[in-house]
Amino acid sequence: MLIELGHFALILALAVAICQATLPLIGASRRHGGWMAFADMAAMVQFALVGIAFAALMHAYIVSDFTVINVAHNSHTDKPLLYKIAGVWGNHEGSMLLWVLILAFCGAAVAAFGGRLPATLKARVLAVQAMTGTGFLAFILLTSNPFLRTDLPPANGEGLNPVLQDPGLAFHPPFLYLGYVGSSVAFAFAVAALIEGRVDAAWARWVRPWALASWAMLTLGIALGSWWAYYTLGWGGWWFWDPVENASFMPWLLGTALIHSAIVVEKRDALKSWTVLLAIITFALSLVGTFLVRSGVLTSVHAFAVDPARGTFILFLLIAAIGGSLTLYAIRAPAMQAGGLFAPVSREGALVLNNLLLATATATVFLGTLYPLALDLMTGEKISVGPPFFNKTFGPLMVPVLVAMAAGPLMGWKRADLLGALQRLWAAFAIAGLVVLTGLYLTFGGPVMAVFGFGLAAWTAVGALVEWAERVALFRTSAANSFRRARNLPRAAWGTTLAHLGMGITVAGISASAYEREQIDILAIGATMRLGAYDVRLDAMSKENGPNFTADDATISVLKDGAVVAVMHPQRRFFPLQKQTTSQTAIRSSLFADLYLALGEPDGKGGWTVRAYWKPLISWIWSGALVMALGAAVSLSDRRWRVAAAARRGTLGVRA
Repeated sequence: MLIELGHFALILALAVAICQATLPLIGASRRHGGWMAFADMAAMVQFALVGIAFAALMHAYIVSDFTVINVAHNSHTDKPLLYKIAGVWGNHEGSMLLWVLILAFCGAAVAAFGGRLPATLKARVLAVQAMTGTGFLAFILLTSNPFLRTDLPPANGEGLNPVLQDPGLAFHPPFLYLGYVGSSVAFAFAVAALIEGRVDAAWARWVRPWALASWAMLTLGIALGSWWAYYTLGWGGWWFWDPVENASFMPWLLGTALIHSAIVVEKRDALKSWTVLLAIITFALSLVGTFLVRSGVLTSVHAFAVDPARGTFILFLLIAAIGGSLTLYAIRAPAMQAGGLFAPVSREGALVLNNLLLATATATVFLGTLYPLALDLMTGEKISVGPPFFNKTFGPLMVPVLVAMAAGPLMGWKRADLLGALQRLWAAFAIAGLVVLTGLYLTFGGPVMAVFGFGLAAWTAVGALVEWAERVALFRTSAANSFRRARNLPRAAWGTTLAHLGMGITVAGISASAYEREQIDILAIGATMRLGAYDVRLDAMSKENGPNFTADDATISVLKDGAVVAVMHPQRRFFPLQKQTTSQTAIRSSLFADLYLALGEPDGKGGWTVRAYWKPLISWIWSGALVMALGAAVSLSDRRWRVAAAARRGTLGVRA
């Protein structure tokens, strides 16, 4: 009965979304207060209805209701509760339901917290949000219904893909979807502003919190996915430029540009047309990622194996949403006023440089990701574009971004003294130079580019701290006065410092990967292999029984100078229901390096394949991402987002 209730609630949600997508738009054009106010109630009701549908499906997973086809295909009686819950979004139909739940939540959040928005703008934002919801609700009900029943339910279910039965991946999709779908709010604001014909500082102030929130969630989602791939798949890597990895990375890059561009709109009333375009394309790239995962064009550990018909439906949705918004942009954007003028050497100029480089980097990733797929589709010719291409094209573009990241915040608005800004960065220069010289001395003949990567990391991180020190007048006034200035510093400024510091930490972790050590060998019981300064010895093998798997468990001692420093237990797990084997790595982490062991296949002669890695500073990659997300969260707590936005001045935006 609950399943039928959930199905009916989803149908009602579609009906509400259709009404929300039309009546408020008409009301805004006619200045009809009642019709505009309907958008708030509709957004709340739509969220409640989709929430009921999602809760009904989750209940079916928890109680193992195998009369529901979706549950029968993706769950099992013996599966741990966490993975029963995660199984809701571990498949195409359930993940799409999570997608529309988050979309409805975003609309409800705008309705709940947008009380200070002008009535016409708010109505149009919620209507545009509902248009997106209408398309995806129709997609679920017509092609991907998770509530279908079967007359012949299996006794225990088919189970979830073993690769997905991991805590990291249980939380990875919700965060990723919050980032993906969260960008729909900035998109809705952009389209609503084009319809209304007004983009100004107040509009940017309303957009920035939503852009920050989605960017923070996407940062966490990407970091969780990367961490999961690192410790679960057993190949020792954390990023492979997989098309689906790239699909999440592209909106992150443009979302970063959007956050910075909105600052210029808010502070200087400039870059309005560009910021609107960024908001549209950021969400467009999120839809492209949804299409890639569900179209059947990819074979990936991340992709859902679905029929191309569903991909065609999503493609039409993508064309309608993005084609329509870009058409509206082409019509309305040329009439937008240019806004405030500024010199090339200024804070605005630094942010423009940031935007151009991030947009170019996004285009590079887009080309490398989509061109092989398009070529295969059109000609049947298959080419491989992998890490070498991306490392050699994307990496150099990030160098000037990192250089400007430290100098830009020290520049003045409208016109700046570049030499003066660089002089205030003397500490960053000194520490970065010392890091490079020390690295060249210690690793003479080694990977030179990695040393300069450490220098860039030091430049970025110390530059962020220097900018904070300048704000609080550290060492230029009394300690009490600096403390008072720090206490009164806007939280957005604290957030900027943390985000830039986090980027420096991540860059240091990435640069250190050039120094990792790897050793693969077949070890018999008692045999040893050498990994840098360590000896890796296979002591014993045993069988272990898990809740829904059996495992070959290795006892491996890691020795340094003859003394045991760690005893580790990598496993190979076999899931009999799916007849699938996965790797369970053993990792000994510290602040400065990871010891990483993965157990491979037996050789049939008593030996086992063992992969051993020494990975310096690998944890800094994800630590930096957490600091970046924390910076966004601190910025979101700034009181400016909780008080009235700046009043609209004059008739900014489209000229009559």
